[in-house]
Amino acid sequence: MRAISPELPDDALAIAEVHVRTWQAGYAEIMPAEVLARLNVAAWAQRRRDLGTADPDHPFRTLVARTDDERVLGFSTVGPYRVDQDPDHLDHRYGEILGIFVRPEHWGAGVGRELLAASVAELAGSGRTELRLWILADNSRARRFYERAGLVPDGERSTYELQRTGGRPPLGLVELRYTARLGELTRPPDR
Repeated sequence: MRAISPELPDDALAIAEVHVRTWQAGYAEIMPAEVLARLNVAAWAQRRRDLGTADPDHPFRTLVARTDDERVLGFSTVGPYRVDQDPDHLDHRYGEILGIFVRPEHWGAGVGRELLAASVAELAGSGRTELRLWILADNSRARRFYERAGLVPDGERSTYELQRTGGRPPLGLVELRYTARLGELTRPPDR
C-alpha cells in the first residue's frame, strides 16, 4: 500500500537518495557517466534543507509517495511556472511539475502515475488550469509517460547546461516544454 503526503523536514535524505538514483538510472544514456558518478546524496539532501523545500511557505510543494512503513518510493515537486526556468521569476497563472522521480526498481509499478495524479490535483486545487513542464529531449521514457497522460510538446525549447569537471565547457542538453489543460489530463496506462 502507498500513500502520498507532503514532504517533511526529515525526508530530505530519502528524497535526495531517490533523486540521485533516478538520475543515475534514467539519464545513463543521456548524460556522461562521470557526471552521474559524482552525484552526492548527502549534498543534495543538504541543498533541500538549505532551500527549505519542506517549509509550507515555500512556493513549490514536494509530494512524497511512501510505503506503509514510511519508505520513500518517489516524489514530485509542483508549483507556479518558472519563467525561463528561473525560480525567482514565477508566473502564478500556470502550474509546473518540476519533476517526478521514482526509485528505478519501482518503475512501471504505478508510483509515477499516482504522483502525477496527486500533482495535477495539487495544481488544480490552487486554481491553475494549465500545466507546463520541461523534459530532456532525449529522455524518451519520460516523454512517453507524459504523452500517455495527455501532455504534448508546445514547440518551446531550452538548453540545460550540464556542468562538467576539468575545465571543460558545460554540455548543453535540449529540453522540450510539454503542456496540457489540467482538466484534460488522463491517468497514463500501466505500461
